[in-house]
Amino acid sequence: MIVHVKFYATLRDIVKSKSVDFSFDHNPKAFELLEAVVARFPEMKKELLMPDGRLFGHVHFFINGRDIQFWEDDLSTIINPDDSVSIFPAVGGG
Repeated sequence: MIVHVKFYATLRDIVKSKSVDFSFDHNPKAFELLEAVVARFPEMKKELLMPDGRLFGHVHFFINGRDIQFWEDDLSTIINPDDSVSIFPAVGGG
């Protein structure tokens, strides 16, 4: 299965692209996708994850336009083949 992930803001600078494909031999859970992102782009760890492995509060991980924090299974949510995945840090300005 291929999971197409869109990255935004400063995360694009790290991956050097607007999106990246990740391959799995099964439908991954959200945390497995995050592990794959960090494995391919080690610099992402400090941008996405707290020392205990949880997502920073300012990081948004969307599946089909809905933030993972509002999914019942949170990072254990299974990603399906047609799901749209986006990851971005909150951006502020004034």
